[in-house]
Amino acid sequence: MSESDWKEFQLGSILRYLDERVVLDDETEYLTITIKRRHGGLEIREKLLGQEIATKKQFRLVPGALIISRVQCWHQAYAIVGNVPANAIASTNYDQFAISPEVAPRFFWWLSHSPQFTETIRSSAVGVVVEKMVFNRGKWLTKIVRLPPLAEQRRIVARIDELAAKIEEAKTLRKQAAEEAEALVPAAKTDLYNEALRLAGRMERLEDLCTRITDGTHITPRYVEVGIPFISVKDITGGRICLESSRRISAEEHARLFRHCNPVRDDVLLTKVGTIGYAKVVDVDEEFSIFVSLALLKLRKDRVLPHYIEHILNSAIIRDRAIADTRGVGNQNLVLKFIKEFPIPAPTLPEQRRIVAELDALQAEAHALQRLQAETAAELDALLPSILDKAFKGEL
Repeated sequence: MSESDWKEFQLGSILRYLDERVVLDDETEYLTITIKRRHGGLEIREKLLGQEIATKKQFRLVPGALIISRVQCWHQAYAIVGNVPANAIASTNYDQFAISPEVAPRFFWWLSHSPQFTETIRSSAVGVVVEKMVFNRGKWLTKIVRLPPLAEQRRIVARIDELAAKIEEAKTLRKQAAEEAEALVPAAKTDLYNEALRLAGRMERLEDLCTRITDGTHITPRYVEVGIPFISVKDITGGRICLESSRRISAEEHARLFRHCNPVRDDVLLTKVGTIGYAKVVDVDEEFSIFVSLALLKLRKDRVLPHYIEHILNSAIIRDRAIADTRGVGNQNLVLKFIKEFPIPAPTLPEQRRIVAELDALQAEAHALQRLQAETAAELDALLPSILDKAFKGEL
């Protein structure tokens, strides 16, 4: 169909404002709603008796109507009302509109996801800052949209639905591939743990493979704005020791703590409070001190490699043991005496190097797939707005 067959309509000519009031009964139960941002849809928020609803001016929800959050409109908080219960109500924070029979409901639903529609909403919001922009119904209803005849609307809907389904399928496949790749790493660590045990022929206590096992200070230090990094369990995240975001202590306090617990490169840290049993090799040269939520393992380098111990401690076998050994109800703690008893297979150093190389390669592959998935997901997310932009310009 030619683009010339599309006609301009004022929104007020195809939408009718709905304001059917509900007379609240104190003993009747009602369902209040919310509209989630970024086209997240309509959700039931809570059940309340009429006497519990402070704002008595409430409106009946109308299935098939367009509903817009007046205070979240900038963030695409609008939806088509589905088959909601009869006792679902909307406050004055929402505006509802019946859609003309001249517009296919599914066509309007896709139209509401388009960049053009977003622009009509945002240009009708008033306020000083984005978070306080409020929808102006009267201004919005004067906006112009272009619509094709009903038959063309249905053709466009069918095409958008087809393309949207393909996008979702591609996103699902990418996500599954990344999850499957990530799941290979824990499984491989368990397999290599068992292989290491076969090669070593016996288990050893973790304490026997270390020159020292201790934990950080049990007393909260005095923090300063500028000083030496002081890290806790929250600073071991994403496979990194995050010194840049850690709290700071004075050089004098650090020196005092460092005399008793001195993490240095190639030691191993183990989380023992809150997040339990995650190991990380110290791979930074900058000095830092640690809190009680971290254990410090100083290894016998003639017996075990730091990254080998990191992988073994992060295997499901040892992680499960760590969780089972955790004590406490609120702030759970993996105490040192249990850490020292962890069963560790220690084959020869060349075999440990081979195991580390295999696991590092597998992790690198998994991370590469995750990055690809994230990049592809972003590209796929950008596809639908592009398709909708073309669709509602008559170019699809």
